[in-house]
Amino acid sequence: MGFNCGIVGLPNVGKSTLFNALTEAALAESANYPFCTIEPNVGRVPVPDARLDRLAEVAKSQKVIPTQLEFVDIAGLVRGASKGEGLGNQFLANIREVDAVLHLLRCFEGETAHVDGSVDPLRDADTVETELLLADLESCEKQYEQAAKKAKQGDKDSIAKRDVLGPVVEGLRAGIPARNVELTAEQRKTLKGLHLLTSKPVLYVSNVDEGSVATGNSLSQKVEERAQQEGAGHVVISAEIEAEVAQLSDPEEKQSFLDDLGLSESGLSRVIKEGFRLLNLITFFTTGPKEARAWTVRNGANAPEAAGVIHSDMERGFIRAETIFWQDFVDSGGESAAKEAGKMRVEGRDYTVKDGDVFHFRFNV
Repeated sequence: MGFNCGIVGLPNVGKSTLFNALTEAALAESANYPFCTIEPNVGRVPVPDARLDRLAEVAKSQKVIPTQLEFVDIAGLVRGASKGEGLGNQFLANIREVDAVLHLLRCFEGETAHVDGSVDPLRDADTVETELLLADLESCEKQYEQAAKKAKQGDKDSIAKRDVLGPVVEGLRAGIPARNVELTAEQRKTLKGLHLLTSKPVLYVSNVDEGSVATGNSLSQKVEERAQQEGAGHVVISAEIEAEVAQLSDPEEKQSFLDDLGLSESGLSRVIKEGFRLLNLITFFTTGPKEARAWTVRNGANAPEAAGVIHSDMERGFIRAETIFWQDFVDSGGESAAKEAGKMRVEGRDYTVKDGDVFHFRFNV
């Protein structure tokens, strides 16, 4: 099961530098000119999780396999993208394919030229948001007309689609992204199937200079205020510093570097964790002498769905799930001791997976 965040923004805001640091590999060319990333680069990064390391230590696992999150580096957008300007059509198509949008905003001055001649992250955010709104509006108006015609004939699916598209079109015309339009829970399911650009959750990432990485600056403060108003996520990083940190292989050396900057963890770790939260994901674990492994499911998934993440046969032939909360597993000193202490539970098909569950699935195919 793959989950991905698309890194978007105007040209020369640091997208490729951030992507390179995220994947710890120079997969995307960084250069001081627009459109240096012509095709979207894709990289999978491990999600930091201290719980997995503790479980592996207790279970004496030979391998430790973290869960992963996928990041897509998307070509820079310019005004008029919704009408095909620049790499507009390709840009919009690439965003449509991701689960969430990581909106990188330049919050630093420097020699690298800004496409609009000056640094203003809120203006940049508006530029991107406007193009997404315009593209969605054009698409939704067409779909609404088609749905309304079929709805008159009594088609149930078209009625449901029309009733969602109506308020969405109205909101888009007023400059309100689809994700912020008031809809019922059932209507939100229909909205998800429309794959609208502005329906995707957003994480604003303020890219600051080295001196502002610990506390942020006046520009990143404006971005944070915007994120709070919209109910979006926000992280402050320095892409250049993260690129340097990514080159350090020794954990102690890396932590020492971060300590000198007044940081408890890297900005990348915070971006990954926030992206994970943004997608409403949770983690469960499997442990054993061969490997300790983290797995990802949507919050609200049931036990068979979690089993299916490991293998489709396990979901199809699901019998029961034996589960121990990760802290109980660690505190007890392993599976056997946790079971003897009464910390293991046997759960059925209707069990809702909790973040931190350690599972052993019983199945028969």
